[in-house]
This record gives sequence, structure tokens and C-alpha cells, in this order.
Amino acid sequence: METRGPVRKTGSGYVIVTRPSGGSSEKEGGFLAKRAAKSAMELSETGVKRAAKAVERKYMPIEDDRAAGLSTQEDAVEEQVAEPAKPSMREAFGPDGFLEKCMRGGFDRTTVTSDYEYRPAQLEMAELVHDAFETRHHAIVEAGTGTGKTLAYLLPAICSGRRVVISTATKSLQEQLYQKDIPFLQKHFAPNLKVAVMKGRSNFLCRAKLHQMADQPMLKGMDEIDAFRQIRDWAKLTETGDRAELTFLPDDSDLWTRIDARRDTCTGKKCADFNQCFLTAMQQRAREADLIIVNHHLFFADLALKQDDFGSILPEYSAVVFDEAHEMEDVASDYFGRQISNYRFEELARDADQTLRLLHLGTPSLLRKTQRIRERSRGFFELFPPRDGRFSFTRNEREAFLEQNREGYDSLVMALKSMETEFAALATKPEELTRIARRSFELRQELSFLFESNEKNFVYWYERRNKGVFLTATPIDVSQILRERLFEQFDTVILTSATLTVGGRFDYIRQRLGIDHAKDRALPPEFDFPNQALLYLPRQMPDVRDAGFAAKAADEIVKLLELSRGRAFCLFTSYSQMNDLFERVRSRVGFPLLLQGTAPRSVLLERFKNTEGAVLFATASFWQGVDVPGEQLSCVIVDRLPFAVPSDPIVAARVRALQDDGRNPFAEFQVPQAVLALKQGFGRLIRAKTDRGVLALLDTRLQRMPYGKIFLESLPRYGTTHELADVARFLEKRGSPERLGARSASPA
Repeated sequence: METRGPVRKTGSGYVIVTRPSGGSSEKEGGFLAKRAAKSAMELSETGVKRAAKAVERKYMPIEDDRAAGLSTQEDAVEEQVAEPAKPSMREAFGPDGFLEKCMRGGFDRTTVTSDYEYRPAQLEMAELVHDAFETRHHAIVEAGTGTGKTLAYLLPAICSGRRVVISTATKSLQEQLYQKDIPFLQKHFAPNLKVAVMKGRSNFLCRAKLHQMADQPMLKGMDEIDAFRQIRDWAKLTETGDRAELTFLPDDSDLWTRIDARRDTCTGKKCADFNQCFLTAMQQRAREADLIIVNHHLFFADLALKQDDFGSILPEYSAVVFDEAHEMEDVASDYFGRQISNYRFEELARDADQTLRLLHLGTPSLLRKTQRIRERSRGFFELFPPRDGRFSFTRNEREAFLEQNREGYDSLVMALKSMETEFAALATKPEELTRIARRSFELRQELSFLFESNEKNFVYWYERRNKGVFLTATPIDVSQILRERLFEQFDTVILTSATLTVGGRFDYIRQRLGIDHAKDRALPPEFDFPNQALLYLPRQMPDVRDAGFAAKAADEIVKLLELSRGRAFCLFTSYSQMNDLFERVRSRVGFPLLLQGTAPRSVLLERFKNTEGAVLFATASFWQGVDVPGEQLSCVIVDRLPFAVPSDPIVAARVRALQDDGRNPFAEFQVPQAVLALKQGFGRLIRAKTDRGVLALLDTRLQRMPYGKIFLESLPRYGTTHELADVARFLEKRGSPERLGARSASPA
């Protein structure tokens, strides 16, 4: 007779198996499985009333009810409505716990890449998150690399019995969760768990556009014809329609922008392909899911839509987990702001042209209207200064711009109105053209807001970036928006990241995001930083503002690269500094040098990983979200403390707002922001317990200025040295920082 492990009843309808039996159960799961609903006829009247109070999702071991110790119908009812009793995360994450047991039993190396080991910080985080779900409060958890934080929030989320949204920083993190962590949990813990991934509409193929383009090809050259053929073949096989499956398609594919499922050209339920639509299928999966995995951009796009009463993207949910939560303020600022660009006008004209031709309505008169939009928008955006960069666009500056360029502004507005009028006069009004007319109207509204409004909580600015000109109004402070729209609307919001504290405190993130009531915890690191990492702070460096700094920084970089044999990231706070140091170093070393901007980010990262002794010179986008474990990355060099540029319009506006409020913007905003950025940059180096390497900061303000202490208190307890000889010995693995006489970077 087969033996069963003991079970524990919980108030949320789950049973935790504390000692799974041998054999296949350890390999195939036995922790949580969705309970089949009991019919009303099977429950007594009292049982029905009591069961109605239970949460909507019920779980039990994979084994049947009898195996779990339920021998009668009454026992089953009692099990469903048992009094609340906390399931123990220790039984899953603790020493010799279920997680460790099922790992020992064998697991798929394609989903789990390393052997499991008990990690105290992971258990503590799981207990903190589980408690937040159970008692319905917000929680902020700083958990460093190596903690295993994804399992530490996913398993409590499953156990909560609630529909939970998991929001990550990027689409690549979404894919990691869905392709690695979730399959592992489904195999070993919750085989009936339903999970959906939601991305923005532009990630999905539009079947209607594909069919239209096949009927009337408008392809450019043999490359596009070949790519279109491959996409058409893929469309017959794919279940998701997600462009992430198209590995042959470049990131900047113009073809994809003409066949994706952006809302701008979608006809919704009126589309003949609505029932077969990939977006319809995605939304249906989300409505049925227990966990919904999104990225921050989609989450805040949805929150902004709800604010404006434009409906929603996500289905109803009751709790949210934000992974990489340090990025929330920047992403929320984007989606609660307003922006137009020359690209939006170009896309409107392009889509109008394409739609008119596909619908056989492309009369010379209508095509002249779209061409006029194209011409007027190009003329208008050329009125902005030609220099690249971000610049303030205050009320007085906007008024002066309009006074000087009123003709260009009015002619652009009239070109939009003229097309809308012409569309309205058509005898037949296809939904496609109605939507384009609506886009035109919305562009006019945005244009008016950006030039003629003066809302106090917005900073107005423009940016010229290569061929693009962007006009933007950004909220100066999103804390009140998030407080009202997020933290007061949901009873459980979990924030986690490796970089949330400044000087060991969560004050900065609480203030910036409007979090008034939350439990917080900074977990101890899993890595042995004093032995794994050495922080090099050169003594004899000019001030970063000194004219001689760049030459001396180049000397230090060359020496460090020789000691590390390449294998380094050189990280900078601006493109100009990066390019300057790259030119100064390139002829002095024999290592393969890679420069951000010469290839797509993903391509550069792959080249770095696969090129012996490679060195990457990069800026902000490589300071976070980059993972290069092992010896291939053995040195991270940062030229200066990553303070935001004070002349940046958003930074300047936020500084002024704090000053007007009688607060100290340098201490409360600029220093904490730089601390978190430095922690992110340094976090690229140590990604596993076997990693070792050197961190170098060439900015002596860390040692000279009073605020340097805050940076040091916020960093892990690295060994520290001022001598290149120590760096050499450390990289040669002839001694640990302690034996070199180095001291901790952080005071006790």
C-alpha cells in the first residue's frame, strides 16, 4: 500500500504536503493542485453558506481526496471551509523542505539551471510575502542577486488563492518567469495552475493586416518579401502570435510595424478575424488565469487608462507583485504624462495611406490630405533647434515659440482637421478610417495640451534624438497618483528589487512612490562579498570636473584592463564621457573593445559573452538588467558617481518642487537616486557564489565629500583597497581582501 505524507489544512483552501512520498511524486509534484469544485447538490445548506465565504480558488495535493485523509462527504465540506491556519513557507523553502526534496528527485535542466540549496534569505522573503497576502498589507523587500526572489514571491502568490498580477521591468524578464520558473512550479507544485503572459499590442501579429498585405503586397525589396513569406508560414503554426518567436526579424523591422496589432488600426469586434485574433486569445487566457505576468510598461498603461475612464487592458485582479520595483517611478511618469513626436504624425499618414489603398478608397483628393499631414508635420518639427538633447520648454518658451511659428503650428492643425472632415464626408465610413480620424483628433488634443496648457504638476520639455523630435509633459511627482490609484485601491502590493534601500532605509522609495503603510525588510546578502569582490578607490585622481580628469581616468582604465585581461564593463553616466574615454583607451590596449551604439544592445551583450577578453564601453542601459555570470565579466569600472544631470528638465523640475516645499533636494532626491544607480551598476559583477571580481570607482568624491558615507553605507560589504597591487593579487586569486589588509566598504 502506498504511503502518503501528512497534510495541513489552510484557510485559503490549500493543503501543504510536508513529506512527499518517494517515487514519482517527488518528481512530478504533490504540493498544490486545483481542487475540483463541489456541486451545490453535494453540500449541505450550512456547508454552502460557509463555503461561499471561502476564496474562489481551492487547492489540494495531486492525490485524490481519500488519499489526503478525507473519507466522507462531510469531511470534504469541512476541509473546504476549515478555519484559517497559516501554511508554513518553511515546509517548502526550509532545510530538507519540499523544494529541496523535489530538486533531489530530479528536474528538467532546461527550466532549472542550478542545484537547489537552502537559502535563509529566500525563506524569510517567502514568509514576508505570504504574510502580506494573508493579512492583506503592502510589503517592500530588498533582496539581492542570488536570493531566489522569484520563487519566494511566486509560491506565496499561488497559495493566496487570489488572482495576482506579476509585473516585471522588461519583456525578457517576463519570458524568464514564464519559460523557467512557472514550468518548474507547475511540474512540482501546482500542475493545474493557469498562467497568462500579457504584452503590449505591438508585440502581436494582426491577422487582418497579414491577409490584406497578402492580397495587395506592398513590400520593399527581396528581404521584406522573404521575411513576409516566413511570417505568413509562422502565422499558420503559432499559438500566440508573439513576435518574440521570430528570431530572424530585426528589432527595428519596418515590416513588423505594418502588420502588428496596435490599437491605432484595430477595428475590434467588427474585424472578420476577431475570434481568431491573437490579442483576443491573450485576453481570454488572462481572464482565466491565476497569475498574470506583465511588464511595468503594460501595467502602468493599464492604470493610466483606468484613470482616464478609457476602460482597461488587464482583467480584474486583487494583488500585485512588482519585481525590479526601483524602476516604477520612471515608468509611471511616462504613462501618466503626455507626449507627441514627429514619428506619430508620420505613422498616422502612413497608416492612412495604407488603409485607403487596402480599402480601395485611395482617391487623389484623400491621398493629398495624408501627404499634406506628412509635409506640414515635417516642416513644423524642423522648427525646433537641430542640437540633440533634452531641453526645458516652459510656458514662456512655448508662448514665444508659438508667436514666432504660429503659421507652422496652425497649418499642421488644419491638415489634421482637413483629413478628418474628408473622412467624415465619405458615403461609407469603414471602421478603419473612423479609428484613423480618432487618432488624428487625439493628436490635435495632445498638441493643444503640450503648447497651451500649464498644469502645475507637469514639467514641459522637448528632446531631439537623431531624427526624432519629442514633445513631452511629465508629472513632477507621481507619488499622489500612485497613492490614490494603486496603493489605496489594492490591499496587497509587493515591491521587490536588489536596490531599494539608501543607507539601509526605505524612506526614499516610500516618498517617491507614495507608500504610506507597508512592512519593509532588507534581506541579508547570499554572497560572500568581502571575499568575492574587491572595491578599488584610487587616491590620486583629479576631481571629475577638472579638465585633467579624462586623461587620468584613461590611464586608470588601461591599468585595470591589463590586470583583468579585459573581461570588463566600463560604465559611464553620459554618451560624451563614454565616447571620450573610448577614444583615449582604444589604441592603448589589445583587447576587443565594444562600444554602445555600434550595434543593438542584445547583439553587443552576446558579443561580449562570446569574445575572449572583451571590454564593453556603455551607458545607462547597461547599468541594470544585464547578467554575465562567470569569469567573462571580472571587472566593472565606473568613471564617476551617477548623479542625474542637474540641467535635465525632469530632474530640475523635481529639485525645484522639493525646494519650494522647504526640503533638501540634494539629500532627499539627488543623492538617493545616485546611490540606487551605483548599486545597480556594481550589481552587474557578482551574479553567482562562484563569481569573483573587482569594482573600480574613479570618482574621489566618494572619499572626500560627506555624502560619500551614504554611498558606502548603502553598498554591500565589499573588501576595499586603494592600491593596484592589491587588485593584481586579488585577480590572480593569490589572496582574499582580508589577507590583503583591505577593509570593509561599509562601516559597521
